[in-house]
Amino acid sequence: MPQLPPLYNFIHCDVFAARPYAGNSLSVFPDSKGLRPAQMLTMTQELRHFESIFLDEHEGHIKARVFDLVEELPFAGHPIIGAACSLHRASGAQGTKEWRFTLRGDRRVRITTTARAGRYFGTLDQGRPCFLATVPDSRRAEFARAFNLAPSDLADLPLEVISTGLKYLVIPVKGGLEQARITIPDLETRLHILGAEFAYLFDVTRLEGRHWNNDGVMEDVATGSAAGVIGAYALKHGLVPAGRSFSLQQGHFMDRPSELRVTPYGSAAEITRVTVTGEVSFVGSGALVAPRPVSS
Repeated sequence: MPQLPPLYNFIHCDVFAARPYAGNSLSVFPDSKGLRPAQMLTMTQELRHFESIFLDEHEGHIKARVFDLVEELPFAGHPIIGAACSLHRASGAQGTKEWRFTLRGDRRVRITTTARAGRYFGTLDQGRPCFLATVPDSRRAEFARAFNLAPSDLADLPLEVISTGLKYLVIPVKGGLEQARITIPDLETRLHILGAEFAYLFDVTRLEGRHWNNDGVMEDVATGSAAGVIGAYALKHGLVPAGRSFSLQQGHFMDRPSELRVTPYGSAAEITRVTVTGEVSFVGSGALVAPRPVSS
């Protein structure tokens, strides 16, 4: 009799949401032992969440691998927060717990989770931001047009490339988010020239953002990795005070309202770290058959 392939359980949760069916959906695989990266990518594509996270815990040490629908990511915010809150919920404990994950490339991150009255919150310490580049003024209009914006929609602040794990070009705007979309086929190439991987539109008045995959096909509901970047940018340019959290809104234009609580520390001249906090709501659970192994 043929041996059945193993089943891998997953938890379906929504991150940066106070209720299910809001925020950014996620599949968390608490035990991914035996899976190869190519299989993890196939499972992520099958579930069609923006990202999935696969955990492998051994003697309290947790390795985590994050995939979007295209590739493995070296860092991502909402999967890490969602995974830590899922582990906290499974433990049955109340109060506060601390978790340390090791990501691809041996990057280690620390997450603090809190359970109270049946609700779960996770805070991800994204560390010290890196300010990598400032876009010349001569290219401001180019990037405005790339997102279907007029140059006058841009705020009177610089376009900057910043990283707390992923390299984002921050495009500050003072309006026009509702009409924004990617209008050019070579955005990724233009970003790479600047040393950026992605772009994030940030309304500096409403403290709201939008982000897409570079091909413009999929919009992200809530971008935890970019929220740390925005915290650094906002403190550097005097939009928020140091040590005080602010609410970054996202997902409004997709009917998936999301709230990311961002806290930058240090000073405008020297930002020491940025934390991002989100609530996690639980939607359901299931199991997937392991795909046939293919080369990784």
